[in-house]
Amino acid sequence: MTERGRLKIYMGYAAGVGKTYKMLQEAQALKADGVDIVVGYFEPHGRKDTIAKTEGLEMIPRKAIEYRGATFEQMDTDAILARRPRVCAVDEFPHTNVPGSPRAKRWEDVQLLLDSGIDVLTTMNIQHLESLNDQVFRIAGIRVRETIPDWVVQQADEVVMMDLPAQALLNRLERGVVYARDKAEQARKNFFREEILVALRELALRQAAHEVEQRIENGRVDTEAGAGLRPASGSRHRVVILLTAAPETAMLIRRAKRVSDFLDAECFAVSIETPHSRATFTQTDRNTLERHLNFARNLHIETRILEGEDVAATIVDFARRNQITQIFLVRPSHEEKRFLPVTRKDTLQRIVGLAKDMQIVIVSAPESAG
Repeated sequence: MTERGRLKIYMGYAAGVGKTYKMLQEAQALKADGVDIVVGYFEPHGRKDTIAKTEGLEMIPRKAIEYRGATFEQMDTDAILARRPRVCAVDEFPHTNVPGSPRAKRWEDVQLLLDSGIDVLTTMNIQHLESLNDQVFRIAGIRVRETIPDWVVQQADEVVMMDLPAQALLNRLERGVVYARDKAEQARKNFFREEILVALRELALRQAAHEVEQRIENGRVDTEAGAGLRPASGSRHRVVILLTAAPETAMLIRRAKRVSDFLDAECFAVSIETPHSRATFTQTDRNTLERHLNFARNLHIETRILEGEDVAATIVDFARRNQITQIFLVRPSHEEKRFLPVTRKDTLQRIVGLAKDMQIVIVSAPESAG
């Protein structure tokens, strides 16, 4: 049986902090030590110092794919597998592949390389972590579309956080180190505003601390640093998310998953079919709910579909039978109230009343979200 390869991620909070440069620097060091290493994918962005770091490294040619009358280039995973190096460097881990490709995301290509016993070095930014999607939206006002499930990053053998003060990064941008001048101007209007960079950097540093805690507790870091950072808990946490067809549910799933990961808690996602939902749900509602179920499954959350006469009673009964300690609910917008029908009292109030021994977390969508 082939031993799975090791995954090392260089993570930052924005383009230009040095992730790819550091990855290629390690690739050169491995080559100098006689390790069989190739570059599976590299995105130069016109950065001369970074391009120089590829000198002498074996580059796997990109694969050309036709889509809607245009030609696109992407990583040739089959060629890498046929070459079978010991290590492969892969830039831009969250990249979305061209439609029609064997796998939708580059991280899925990397999983295939790892399964084949190839070690992988790769790069990504913190804003591409799925559970942080809503926080990044609140910080930057931009919805990141290319995301990676948290479990993929959690399975990495090593995560190296590349840090750089926001002002230093802006100086790099000004000097043309990060992007060419025309693209740099566009960047200043988006992520490259100082207040956004400062907030993203803080988010990245918190995530780094969380990664250290997780790895210490799982025995994957041989150090006492960071001991005691995790909140003390007298009992095992278990979390359940109530799924509905309300659009805010995706945000709820991300929030609950992040909390459950922090608490090292088991996490369930439950949808409830009632006579009301069977009578009133449209096919669009059912499709949306199925997407939410699939989203939860993709994040490695255990899902259940329950039947019951009453949403509040059914979710609380499930919680009691499964020793749930926290129930996550979404507060739908006014026009979406139909997803949590009013019976006797507001459904959310009834859940709170029935589950007095549990923590109830009600998440509202930010006003600016759309």
